[in-house]
Amino acid sequence: MDGRDTMRIGELSRRSGVSTGLLRMWERRYGVPEPSRTEGGQRVYTTADERRVREMQRSIEDGLPASAAARLVRYAGAEDPPPGAAGDDLRSGLGRALARFDETAANEVLDRALARFSVPWVLAEVVLPYLGELGSGWEDGTVSIAEEHVATMVLRGRLLGLARNWGSGAGPRALLAAPPGEHHDLGLICFGLGLREAGWRITLLGPNSPGSSIAEAAEVLEPAAIVVAGMDGRLLDAAAAELRALARRRRLLLAGPGASAPLAARIGAELLTEAPMEAARRLSGEPPAPPPA
Repeated sequence: MDGRDTMRIGELSRRSGVSTGLLRMWERRYGVPEPSRTEGGQRVYTTADERRVREMQRSIEDGLPASAAARLVRYAGAEDPPPGAAGDDLRSGLGRALARFDETAANEVLDRALARFSVPWVLAEVVLPYLGELGSGWEDGTVSIAEEHVATMVLRGRLLGLARNWGSGAGPRALLAAPPGEHHDLGLICFGLGLREAGWRITLLGPNSPGSSIAEAAEVLEPAAIVVAGMDGRLLDAAAAELRALARRRRLLLAGPGASAPLAARIGAELLTEAPMEAARRLSGEPPAPPPA
C-alpha cells in the first residue's frame, strides 16, 4: 500500500467530521472503518475508509441503526449485479407504489435497493429509468399531474437525504443549478450524488436559479466546475447572456435534455451529453462503466 494514500485516525476524524472516539467504537463493534497496520503496529486508514465512514454517517442520519448502517456499508463493497432483473423488479415496485401515492411502500422499495446495492447502481438502474418512464407517461397522458408531483416530492426528499453533508470533505467542489423557470432537478441531484461518490464536494442551488445567484455563489465558493442543467432548451437559451458571462470566469458545463452543442458553443461552455451517472464519471475523470456482459 502506498503510504501517501493512508492516514492516522486523527486525520480521518478531521476529514469525515466523526470524532476519534466514535470512530474507534465503530471499528471495534462494527468493523467500520477497517484499518491496516504499519510495520510498527500503528493503525492507518485509507480514503476508502473515509468514504465508508461518510456513508455510514449518512445512513445513521437517515434513521438507520448503527449496526444496520455498518452492514450496508460493508455490503456496498461487493460488486453490483449487471443491469437486468433486479433493477427491473425494483423499478416496477417503485412505480406501483408511487402510482397509488403510497410513500411508505415506495420508501420500502428504496430501502431494499440501498441495502443490497450501491447508491450509483440504484440511481442508474432504478431511480433514473423510473423518472424517464414517469416523464414519458406525463407527456402522453397516462400519468396524472398529481402522480407526477407526488412521485417527484417523494424521490426528491429521499435523494436529498442521501445527499446530506455532501458539501463536506476535501475534494473539488461542484456548483449545481437549473436555470430560471426550470423546476426539475432530480437528474441534477443524481448527477451530484455520482460526483460525491467520486470524492467531490457538492453545493446544490437547485431549480429556478437566476444567473446572478449562480455567479454570487461561485464568487464565494470558487468551485472547480459549475453545472447548469435544464429539461427545456428555451429556458437555457433565455439565460444565455448571464451564463456566457459566467463561462468567461469559471468552468461551466451544460447538461440535461435541453442542452445542445450549438448552445454550449455560443455560451462558451462544455457540454455533458451522457446520462447523469455517466456524466458524473466523465467529469470526475473515471472510466466509463463497462457494458453489461
